[in-house]
Order: sequence, then structure tokens, then C-alpha cells
Amino acid sequence: MNNLRIIKIIQFSLIFCLLLSVSVWAKNSIEGVRVWPSPESTRVVLDMSAKPEFSYFMLKNPLRLVVDLENTKKHNKLPAIPKEHRVMSKLRYSKPKNAKSTRLVFDLTRTARPVIFALAPTGPYKNRLVIDLYGKQKSLEANDTKKKRERVTDRDIIVAIDAGHGGEDPGSIGPSGTYEKNITLPIAKRLARMIDAEPGMQARLTRTGDYFLKLNTRTSKARQKRADFFVSIHADAFTRPEPNGTSVWVLSLRRAQSETGKWLEDREKHSQLLGGAADLIKDTANERYLAKALLDMSMDHSMKTGFTVAEEVVKELKKVSKLHKKTPQSANFGVLKSPDIPSILVETGFISNPKEEKMLKTARHQERLARAVFKAIRTHYQKNPPDDSLFARLKENKPMQHKVKRGESLSLLAQRYGTTVSALKKANKLSKNTLYIGQVLKIPKV
Repeated sequence: MNNLRIIKIIQFSLIFCLLLSVSVWAKNSIEGVRVWPSPESTRVVLDMSAKPEFSYFMLKNPLRLVVDLENTKKHNKLPAIPKEHRVMSKLRYSKPKNAKSTRLVFDLTRTARPVIFALAPTGPYKNRLVIDLYGKQKSLEANDTKKKRERVTDRDIIVAIDAGHGGEDPGSIGPSGTYEKNITLPIAKRLARMIDAEPGMQARLTRTGDYFLKLNTRTSKARQKRADFFVSIHADAFTRPEPNGTSVWVLSLRRAQSETGKWLEDREKHSQLLGGAADLIKDTANERYLAKALLDMSMDHSMKTGFTVAEEVVKELKKVSKLHKKTPQSANFGVLKSPDIPSILVETGFISNPKEEKMLKTARHQERLARAVFKAIRTHYQKNPPDDSLFARLKENKPMQHKVKRGESLSLLAQRYGTTVSALKKANKLSKNTLYIGQVLKIPKV
């Protein structure tokens, strides 16, 4: 009898241990895999049933990133990697380090820097593990310095347009499930088309598709494009559905002071402020004083310009939508922090308001909002053009010229400059409609 009891106890213990091991194995699982491409990086997001425990390492020949997930079940199917990804070519499973873990291998197309972190549940998402792969590129600093020293005349005014959120970051979510990121990008693209169609202006989008960008990346992209102005497009939200209307925001003084302090501590950024003079200043203390003086002047100019444009934008938005705030507001938004680039943030409406959410999804309302922002920026630079810009020449009524580029025709240039083909031919004594790349044309006054 005692032996039978001992056998039963042993059997029960074995069953209990087996169940316990199964529960441990089932502690976590990959519930989905999403891949987001961007021009410089790739983001892979693993949707997890619980907080992930992970480790990773890099391998060479061939280049690979290996990620190990502890106590985690595999997902049934991994997505294929489209050709537009420039950092990785394939995502696959490999032999795990133990029976309870899962090993993911990222086959890379070039040297990349991995940034891996877990995200807690928020909004529509559960626990996630985010793998960012940033492709390393050769420095273009030498070429940029050479370009900066070249004297440019009749240049375009560059406007950097930032579509808020993107990729894994949906932004605010409307009552019917509309993501803010899907509102900001089409408005940004509409604004870009209007700016590009204006002689003397040129648009640069910080993101052109549905992918995530860090705040620092957004402003650094604007700086790389030598932007004269930076506008970030967003859609507001609140815990209740009643609030509505548009608003325009500028950098707060407190945030401005904080950012100038960070720039002063970063000696690599001094060269961006001092230009070629940075190489001639050998005294560290003098460099810091000069950098501080330039920072103060630059930030003061940026904040004044940003506020002036913000006032113009409010005036134009008032014509096409209800205003939530009748004057520009100041805030500590991270995207409004460049001391060298005047910046504003436009809240195009409350996505949390059912009526406004519906309007924000329509092409007609998006076009009207983009047109209002465009008119305001154009008006400001028509009144206050940079000295070396085409706008400055137009303001002084000096003769305008255009250097023919590939694909341009007389009809295209006539449309761009608001004139006629016959007027262009007469001003340039042309007998035919044929143009040559590099040919310089006089643009007649309208």
C-alpha cells in the first residue's frame, strides 16, 4: 500500500513538473511581426504577449544581427522583406540556444547599427520589441563644407515639412480609428507640391512614407537640406470629443534656453554654427564664447521669425477653419528646438472630435489647410526674403534669369513663372521652341 502511494506521488510530481515546464515555456510568444522601411533604416516590431527578455549580438561574413528571446514561442510565419529595404534582406529563424528560447536572424545588406528596446502596452498595441537597424554611410562633411563656401545667387528658399508621427508611432487615434500619421503625411505632401510649384521656393519632406523618425532625426534632416524654415504638421487630440479647431505653436523660451545649453556642450555642433571659421579658432574658451554669441543671435532670429510666420499662418487658417487658439502658442515640443532654423508646429484640428476627424480625412479640407500654410510662408518670405534668394531679386524688380535643366520646356517654364511661351521667346529672341540644358533664359516681367 505504501509502495502504491509512493508511485502515485511520483506520478503526480512528474505531471506537475511537466505542467510547470509548459507554463514556463508559454510565458511569452511572438504574436505578430511588422516591418517598416525608410530610406536610411529599417524598423522591425515584434508584437509580444508579455514583456520580452532578450539579448543580441552581431556576426560578420556575412553580416547578420542575431536576437535571442527567452521563454518565447515562435510566430508561425515571418514576413518577406521588400526590395525597398536598404539595410536588411531577410528575416529568419535559426537554431535557438536552448529549447525554451527563440532565435531570430536578420540578414544585412550592409554595415548597420542596431538599436533594440522593449515598449510597454499603449493605445492599440500590446508589449513590443523594437529592432531599429541604421545603415552606416560615409561622411559627406567635406562635400557639404565645399558647397557651403560656394556663393549662390537667386537660390530657392528651402522649406522643410515634417509630417508628424509615422510607422510604429500612429499618433493620436480618432473615434472611428483614424491614425494621426495618416492625416499628417497627405497634408504635408500637398503643402510640398504647392511650395515646389512656386518659383523661388523648394520643399523638403522629412519623411515621404509610413515610417518612424526620431525627433532629432527630423530636425537634423532639415539642417542637412539647409532649410530656411521648418514646419511640423500634426493633428490635436483630447480626452473628450468636444474640443475642436486649429492652432499654431512656436518654441517656448524655456525650451530655447535648454537647447542652446546643449549645443554649447557639444563641440561638434560648434562647427555648424561657425562654418569655416571653426577651423581657425584654436582657443577652446574663445570658441565657446563665439559659439554662445552666435547661438544667442541665431536662436533670437529663429524665434522671432517663427512667431512672425505663426501669426501669418493663424490669419490664413482663420479663413478656412475654426481656430482653437486665436494667437500663436508656445510650448516645449521637442521638434521645435533648432536654434538655427525658424520653426512652427501646426495642429490641423482635433482628430478626437468626430466631426473634425471626418473633415481631416477629406482631400478638400486637407488641400485648404495646406494652402493656408503655404500662403502664410510665402507671404512672409516675399516681405522678408534672404539676400541671396530669388525672392530678393523679385522684390527689387531686377531682371530674372533661369538656367535650363533636363526635362524643362518653354511651356513648363511659362507656367512656372506665370508668363507665356510667346513672351519667353520674344524676351530671349528665340525662333524655335527647342531648349538646351544649361541655356540661360531671361524671364520677362508679368
